[in-house]
Amino acid sequence: MRFTTPAAVIGTLAAVLTAAPADADERVRAMPDAGHAATALSPLTAAPLTQRSTSAAHLPSTAQPSTARQTTYTIKPGDTVSSIAARHGLPTADVLALNGLGWRSVIYPGQKLRLSAKAQPAAPKPAPKATAAKPAPKPAAPAATHTVVRGDTVYAIAAKYRTTVASIIAANGLGSSAIIYPGQKLRVGAASAKPAAKPAPQHAPKPAPAPAAKPKAHTVALGDTLFSIAQRYDITVAVLLSANGLASGSIIYPGQALLLAPPVLAQRSATLDTAQRAHAVHIINVGRELGVPDHGIAIALATAMVESSMRNLDYGDRDSLGLFQQRPSQGWGTAAQILDADRSIRVFYGGPKDPNGANSRGLLDISGWQSRTFTAAAQAVQISAYPDRYGQWETQAHQWVATLR
Repeated sequence: MRFTTPAAVIGTLAAVLTAAPADADERVRAMPDAGHAATALSPLTAAPLTQRSTSAAHLPSTAQPSTARQTTYTIKPGDTVSSIAARHGLPTADVLALNGLGWRSVIYPGQKLRLSAKAQPAAPKPAPKATAAKPAPKPAAPAATHTVVRGDTVYAIAAKYRTTVASIIAANGLGSSAIIYPGQKLRVGAASAKPAAKPAPQHAPKPAPAPAAKPKAHTVALGDTLFSIAQRYDITVAVLLSANGLASGSIIYPGQALLLAPPVLAQRSATLDTAQRAHAVHIINVGRELGVPDHGIAIALATAMVESSMRNLDYGDRDSLGLFQQRPSQGWGTAAQILDADRSIRVFYGGPKDPNGANSRGLLDISGWQSRTFTAAAQAVQISAYPDRYGQWETQAHQWVATLR
C-alpha cells in the first residue's frame, strides 16, 4: 500500500507523507502496522526515522524505559521517533499515533512529542429525580422471528427471547456450526404459537410522532471539544475520529464541519475462483480454530481481498509479500515465512498464539478492536493510505463467512 500526501515546507510541517499511486489493477498494497513503516530523514541528523517493531518487548537491548512515565518529550539533535519510543518504553506506532505522525514524518529539535493520551473528563451525571415507583412491566411475548444484526450470537438471541440455543438451532436448521450473519431471519418461537388476539380499541390510537432525524454533521462552535460533541449526539469520540480521519491529538476549530458518522461506502463484490476460494476458506478455518468472532474473520477476508485479491503473491510494493502483503524488512517474518499462507493468516490475527510473537501486532492485539468500525479495525493492523477500501468489502466478506466451507 502506498501513501500519497502533498509535499510540505521543511521546518514548518511535522508530518510529511508521500506515496506512489495504486496499481492499475486496483490491488492495494497496504502498509501493515509496523510491517509497512516507511523511512524519513531528519533534516538535522540525516539519520533515517525508521519504524521498528511495534512491541515494547522487542525494543533494542540498549534502550532503558524511564521509571516515571513522562507525558511529553522535547526533541534533541540526533533523536529519532524509534529512539524516543524506546527510551520511554513505548511502541513506536503508539508515539506516531499520539502525535498524528505518519511513518515518513520529519521531526526536528525543539519539537514536543506527546507520550500519553490526554484523559477525557467524565461527563457529570445528573442528580436522580424523585419519582413514584412504577409497577414492573410485564414480560413481552417472544417474537416469531428475529432479524440478525452485527454482533448477534445464537446465545444472545436465545437469552433475549427466553428460549434455548438448541431450540433456535433446531428451528432454523443451523447445524452444529450455528453460523449466522447480519440480515438473516431466525425463528425464535414455536411454529404453532400464535399471538393472542388483541381487543379492538375503543378509539383509534394516535400515530406516534416520527423521531427527529439526526443531523449528519456538526459545525464546531467556540468551546467545543471532541468529547462534548460526542456526548451531545450520543456517539463515541472514536466514531468522530474515524468519520473525519482525525488522530487522537487532532485540533478542531470554530466553523469546522465534522461528520457524525462514517460515510456510507459503496459495496463491492466478487466471485472467487478456485485458488481465491481456497485461501478464503483457509482464513475462515484458522479464525474458527483461534476463536475469532465472525466479525474479525470478515475483517481478515476483506483485508486479504484489498491487499492481494485473495492470492498468495510472491511480489508487492517494496518487499511486501503474501496474502496480507507483510514485509520481511519490518519484522513480519522471513520471505519464506510470509509466503507460508497458514503462518501469515495467524500473524494477521495475532493474539497469544501468534507465531511471530511480539514482532508484529495483529487484529487480536488491537485494544477494543471489536468496538471499532470495520475500516478502523483493519486500518489499525495495516496502516493503509486508502483505509476506506476495506469497508467496501464488508458486506461481501460477511457473506463469505456465512457461506464458504
